[in-house]
Amino acid sequence: MFEFRVVAEDRETKARAGELVTPHGVVETPVFMPVGTQATVKTLAPSDLHEIGAAVILSNAYHLYLRPGTDVIRDAGGLHRFMGWDGAILTDSGGYQVFSLANLNRVTDDGLEFQSHLDGSRHFMSPEENVAIQRDIGADIIMALDECVAYPSERDYAKHSHELTLRWAARALEAWRSDPREQALFGIVQGSTYGDLRRDSARALADMDFPGYAIGGLAVGEPDGVMREMLDVVEEELPREKPRYFMGQGFPEDIVGSVAQGVDMFDCVMPTRNARKGSVFTSRGRLVVKNAKYARDDRPLDPDCECYTCRTFSRGYLRHLFQAEELLAGRLASLHSLTFYLSMTRAMRRAIVEGRFGEWRRSFLTKYEEGGGSGAQKAAGRIDVG
Repeated sequence: MFEFRVVAEDRETKARAGELVTPHGVVETPVFMPVGTQATVKTLAPSDLHEIGAAVILSNAYHLYLRPGTDVIRDAGGLHRFMGWDGAILTDSGGYQVFSLANLNRVTDDGLEFQSHLDGSRHFMSPEENVAIQRDIGADIIMALDECVAYPSERDYAKHSHELTLRWAARALEAWRSDPREQALFGIVQGSTYGDLRRDSARALADMDFPGYAIGGLAVGEPDGVMREMLDVVEEELPREKPRYFMGQGFPEDIVGSVAQGVDMFDCVMPTRNARKGSVFTSRGRLVVKNAKYARDDRPLDPDCECYTCRTFSRGYLRHLFQAEELLAGRLASLHSLTFYLSMTRAMRRAIVEGRFGEWRRSFLTKYEEGGGSGAQKAAGRIDVG
């Protein structure tokens, strides 16, 4: 029930269009996956996600294990039925939480010891138990347990971490192969910003023959040029016939660049988290609709967007909702930003299939950057990327 097919490749770059076959439908790539960490994409209903064309969403095994508990989800018939979503689901193993909640966690050779950020209770999760948790959740695509290290990282620690992640990957793969069900397990490439470690990690995981591969530990603060260099190293080692997933990459211009480097799948909380704060992404760059200058602006957020928000409401009305702290503000802004991301990846796919990706990329980036892009805000730390 799981298959990946490359259906077209760009002549100028390494961009490719693919089809990812899952038990809950075919996902066309490149694809952006809305993040529903707690079994919900914040402020949006599953019907909203269907309307804007989402084919796959992401949830998090770590958070769902703590609340409501994987036994609750299993007994409810699995995550799809529990949350009323009939598209594909990918679950992250929780490796990023090792990184983001480091003060509550301790990494050992056997697995992850952690304290719940909800009630302080202590837990232990081995690579095998992590696979079992994701089996109970019932996601279509699951991740092997890994450790994501911060940037910058000392080489000795990055080497230890990537070697530990490889040992965990081998154990997770053995557990998955003993009872694969209708789920695909992805291994996760680590190695921080050290090219030889990244190469070793990607090569070793490719030899293990996972159904797919994720690229972790990037887009965590390293310079853009370093990120691009690491992607080039990894792309050379990962098999062409398997899907490649860049974990947590969220800036539109970065996603376009990574597609050109051969990446197929993306996720990030950025479009929805920033939307709830009044900052949305458009074809003409980032727009902070809460700003006073939009109080009497009767234009839509994005004149090129056909989402419900842009068809129906003005910037002035949205600013009013944010000023009044109305719940509808975050919902309408999130609906727009996710529509923009999904439309962007669909447009990239069409351009690859039609042999005009290079032209599309230049046109998209010119318009996006002329409107302000997100690079300056990114450098200044004014966009919430976590």
